[in-house]
Amino acid sequence: MQSTTSDRDVAPGERSGPPEPVGPPPRRSSGRAWEWSLAGLLLAPNLVLLIVFTYRPLLDNIRLSFTDWNISAPVANPVGFANYVEWFGRDDTRTVLSNTLIFTVATVGISMGLGLALAMLLDQRLRGRNVVRSVVFAPFVISGAAVGVAFQFVFDPSFGLVRDLLTRVGVAVPDFYQRPGWALFMVTFTYIWKTLGYSFVIYLAALQGRRADLDEAAEIDGASPWTHFRRVLLPQLRPTTFFLSITVLLSSVQVFDIINVMTRGGPVGDGTMTLVYQVYRETFVNLRAGYGATVATVMFLILLVVTIVQVRVMDRPQT
Repeated sequence: MQSTTSDRDVAPGERSGPPEPVGPPPRRSSGRAWEWSLAGLLLAPNLVLLIVFTYRPLLDNIRLSFTDWNISAPVANPVGFANYVEWFGRDDTRTVLSNTLIFTVATVGISMGLGLALAMLLDQRLRGRNVVRSVVFAPFVISGAAVGVAFQFVFDPSFGLVRDLLTRVGVAVPDFYQRPGWALFMVTFTYIWKTLGYSFVIYLAALQGRRADLDEAAEIDGASPWTHFRRVLLPQLRPTTFFLSITVLLSSVQVFDIINVMTRGGPVGDGTMTLVYQVYRETFVNLRAGYGATVATVMFLILLVVTIVQVRVMDRPQT
């Protein structure tokens, strides 16, 4: 009796039945088009807001930097690169850049370092840690102008809190409102006190989300506290550190309210004058909006370069 096709043995790896069609699978064009349409619909409002309130003002600012314009005048006169030549050639430019660099580096480095230290301390099981967490974070939500007014009395050389503390230990009280160096220290300290809670909260959230198995493995291996911090904890905080380095940097460069309330860019000459305060003074005090736009454009280019460098450094593989 002859065997039929259904009765014969099928060799391993051999498929029975009709051959499968050869070629690429059919495209789901309708489903893909729907996904792109939905994505565009959801992104459109944000893109419109970015274009209207971010990119368009940025381009207008760059355009105005090539003009001589009083904000009350109806016409802006083109002057080419004259504003840039003036800014790079002025005597106060080096002072403004130096003040901005010192203020930014100090506020970013110290606030992030202290924030991490406090986060590590208050991440442990301590009595009353929730109250302390609230106390540390509270200054961040207070208005910068209010903080500046309060610290004017703290650093007052005649009856301030700092004067009282230094007098008790027999140390001479610096004149914070007459010495440019001490004035810059005063506004830097005030801003660090205000923004410390932000770095603290972000680092605390990152610590509470870290991998516990890595901590247990390091403890089993007998790693020292410094080795555990450097080899286990810091690599896990790398994305958080990158995020904070950018956000705290951008926030520090744009500080205006505290400087305006406490020193108005002084006290002597340009003792606490930063780039963002120079933009305000040239635009609204000296009524040179074109020159102020030039300073704002330079500040934007500096921040753009610094941010690109930060991204490149953080993208490097860990060793």
